[in-house]
Amino acid sequence: MTEVGSVDELTARLAAQRYLAEPSLATVLYLGLALGKPVLLEGEAGVGKTEVAKALAQALGRRLIRLQCYEGLDLASAAYEWDFARQMLEIRLAEAAGTVASLALYSERFLLRRPLLEALAPDPPDPAGPPVLLIDELDRTDEPFEAFLLEVLSEFQISIPELGTVRAAAPPIVIVTSNRTREIHDALKRRCLYHWIDYPDAARELAIVAARAPEVPPRLAAQLVAFVQRLRATDLFKLPGVAETLDWGHALVALGAVELDPKAVDATLGVLLKYQDDLARVAGKTARELTEAAIAAPAAPAAPT
Repeated sequence: MTEVGSVDELTARLAAQRYLAEPSLATVLYLGLALGKPVLLEGEAGVGKTEVAKALAQALGRRLIRLQCYEGLDLASAAYEWDFARQMLEIRLAEAAGTVASLALYSERFLLRRPLLEALAPDPPDPAGPPVLLIDELDRTDEPFEAFLLEVLSEFQISIPELGTVRAAAPPIVIVTSNRTREIHDALKRRCLYHWIDYPDAARELAIVAARAPEVPPRLAAQLVAFVQRLRATDLFKLPGVAETLDWGHALVALGAVELDPKAVDATLGVLLKYQDDLARVAGKTARELTEAAIAAPAAPAAPT
């Protein structure tokens, strides 16, 4: 069982860390804690997948260990490798002392722990409890590495041929994220609870801006959220995520804006849009129309329940 008593309690703990989890996400996270299962979060870039793990670690008072995935990620970078330089030094010292025969080269003192091994067997153990392990953007790796993770995610152990099997005394809390640039294999999905994080509706996005960027004036926040919501309905190569909404709010405040205007919008579109074709499509007339619509009908907060 988990030290969190209910879904509502977990939602409140995350909100205290300024992460506003919708009920379905909070439920999946709670079940991951209660059942001791990894949680796979998929969604477009910038919708808050990585922030889930950060907020969860803070809410539970646990250490966060992050494995940032990339193409070509291998076992040595993700799990462990041997300290060959130190082994060679020990061999030379043993040769000089005549004790080579008793030298154990493959022991814990020569093992370099990378994020996966550190999450399973932290040295020293954290008195607060097992860490939160974030395996971020798994879709950037290749299938052989994904296959290696099957043992980690199902048995919470790593087999080291020279040393044996390292098992977690207490399994870490595992969050896996994917931007779905490729499909994650079914074998890995079966070992996880799954949740798709979508773009938030206007009321939730407005609440996120209020929580994460409180310096943005309410009027400006309502207008920029309305603008972004309408922008996501246009035909773009890459739609802006919540991260871009927050960055845009920070940028407009830095420029002294108190409400949207076409000039400020055109000047800061590069905060929202990261591709030249998208910028060319939106700048000018489209941006002006979206700005006018956002001023006329700004986003409204959620009705109290």
